[in-house]
Amino acid sequence: MSAFHSNVRSKNPRFLLFGYNGANNTGAEALLQSDIVDLRSVVGPDADLTIPTLNEANLRRYLVEDRHLHIAPIPPIFFSEIRRLVERTDVVLLVEGSTYMDTWTTALLWAFLWTTKCAHDVGKPCIAYAVDAGELRKSINRTLIRRYGGLADLIVVRSSAAKNRLRNWGINTPIEVTADNAFTFIPDPSDNGWIQREWPDSSSNIVGLAVVDFYLWPVVIRPFGRRDHCYRWPYFFSRSSSRCRSTMQLADTYASLVDWFVREHDKHVALICMEQLDEPLAREIMKRLENPARTKIFSSRRYNASQMTVLLRELDLLVTSRFHASVLSLEAAIPQIAVGHDLRLKTLYADLGLLEKYFLQSESTNLLPALKERSSQLLNDPHAVDDLLKRGYVEHLSRARNNRKILRRFLCNHGFDVVDFHE
Repeated sequence: MSAFHSNVRSKNPRFLLFGYNGANNTGAEALLQSDIVDLRSVVGPDADLTIPTLNEANLRRYLVEDRHLHIAPIPPIFFSEIRRLVERTDVVLLVEGSTYMDTWTTALLWAFLWTTKCAHDVGKPCIAYAVDAGELRKSINRTLIRRYGGLADLIVVRSSAAKNRLRNWGINTPIEVTADNAFTFIPDPSDNGWIQREWPDSSSNIVGLAVVDFYLWPVVIRPFGRRDHCYRWPYFFSRSSSRCRSTMQLADTYASLVDWFVREHDKHVALICMEQLDEPLAREIMKRLENPARTKIFSSRRYNASQMTVLLRELDLLVTSRFHASVLSLEAAIPQIAVGHDLRLKTLYADLGLLEKYFLQSESTNLLPALKERSSQLLNDPHAVDDLLKRGYVEHLSRARNNRKILRRFLCNHGFDVVDFHE
């Protein structure tokens, strides 16, 4: 039995939680909610938290501001405002899973590195809290990570593979390996049964497709471009005639798969948009269906992380391109297949023992027949991967619960008062 005690560095320390907040993204929402629970358990319910966001209205959908929690809008050109927020805080936490990668956009990577540099410049402790490291497509980003990523005082990553990537890039900062903090996310009990109320015809006989339009990414910085290709100025999706054709081909593939689920397996199909940006692809799929009445779109724009998690845990099968769809479904041991395009989901499937058989590359030329084959296997024998899923969930949940202990130790070592605990 041990307990942490420390001298009080600040009677009411201020924490900055910098991540992908307010993007109508289920994974980011679940992560932020779990991180807030962790902080309040470590420093008490009156912890002073500031949450920056590019979209204040979206963030307010699921986060209630009070005298201890502050929502801080930041502009798309974020450098000066981030520095100001860092200067006014005591501890900086990077809380976005996709911290050390440029898969989605270089701009997001730069925001995390700039936040880290600002904290270092003004002497504020900085911890990357249960984040990931993935692909770096641009050589300049490897240089920037090596120069500025290592300025963090501690990096906590959610896989050994992520730690190895950081070390290979030249990061010498202390690194701890745990698991994604969304594993500790607990849905609101009042949301149990909401699927039956929302979609009574489905009779819980549902296959879920968590789709991603791979051909939107990465978001790039441009002074101008087509309005329908703009994420938020000056950020634009990577669109071209060939990329648009690839999107339509992907919609054709998924529409054929949905029709097959309905026709051959008598399933209802939920098109699950873990981020609002997945909706256009979902609508394109709907346009192509033989029987759209058996299919429904569930988007993070409308449903919160608790509701989406309940949905994910009531599926008969999940086909996912979203990392957090896999994570949030795992407690219920939902059989699943991944269509991957980045290292996060591939790494998770390797950890779960699903990589060789149930991970498919998004650019595969035989994607549709492969999806049908593996889906038939899992629908005909839904317990085939039970042991792998249940063992993987227990292991990842145990590792994720270490995040809170590491956070407590980190704050204690930097002179902040923490709530007594025993272990």
